Amino acid sequence: MSYKSQKTLILVSFLFIPLVLLFTFTYYPAANLFYYSMLRWDGLTNKEFIGFQNYKEIFTNPDYFAVLKNNLYYFIGGVVQTGLALYFAVVLNGKIRGRNGFRVILFLPYIMHSVAIVFMFQALFNNQYGTLNAFLHAIGLDFLQQNWLGDRPTVNYALAFISLWKYMGLSLVIFMGALQSIPQDVYEAARIDGASASQQFWSITLPSIRKVVELLLLLTISGALSAFEIPFIMTGGANGTETFITKTIAVAFSFNQIGLGSALAVVMLLIVLLFIGLQKIILRGDDDQ
Repeated sequence: MSYKSQKTLILVSFLFIPLVLLFTFTYYPAANLFYYSMLRWDGLTNKEFIGFQNYKEIFTNPDYFAVLKNNLYYFIGGVVQTGLALYFAVVLNGKIRGRNGFRVILFLPYIMHSVAIVFMFQALFNNQYGTLNAFLHAIGLDFLQQNWLGDRPTVNYALAFISLWKYMGLSLVIFMGALQSIPQDVYEAARIDGASASQQFWSITLPSIRKVVELLLLLTISGALSAFEIPFIMTGGANGTETFITKTIAVAFSFNQIGLGSALAVVMLLIVLLFIGLQKIILRGDDDQ
């Protein structure tokens, strides 16, 4: 067997299993989801093919897209989370005492189970015996006390804060990995030239990790659009906290409309792809300048 044939055989052999797994667990379920979206089916009885009627129902009923405004809270929280993670990453990348301990403390929420986090914040936000209201009372700020999970103006902010607190550790680790890849010689040369810490950040640090920032913004968009476990476990989507995913789950499994729920999932997939495409176009435009 020639060298070229051996090389081809090795490449095909190494790619075969990953491609089989990719088609089995990604493309086939996606195709099956689209097929289900064309059906009127409760998950048990016979399937009835109805074409694009489920999509017509989605785009003619404003209730389905109205819940997207709740996803906006998670997007804003995600942007704030990215900024805070970058700040802490820059600080903890320096030579400060106890930085490893602070890294563990900030990363710990990410590895905690969502159910445990929800129970913890339910005790924190409870309007009768909650720790937050008790703390505000202790320091004389009674006017700031709220029914954090009962009042519609505050509940989505509270849930978005939980998401921010939980996932900031992941962004922190990604940023720290990116910062440690920047050669220290560049910073030493900048300090010799008299550059301040802020000038080093804007001229060296931020341009060097720009692709990482773009990645985290992409994760922020997709994460905000797919927010599910925190509002689902904390409130079950009640009191104006329903997101697009919790709406999809309710339609599919609470109301036994598998076809309509599948169509909602397909629509969500298209929305995520749309935002990813827009972000790539915008950022590509910045690269061309």
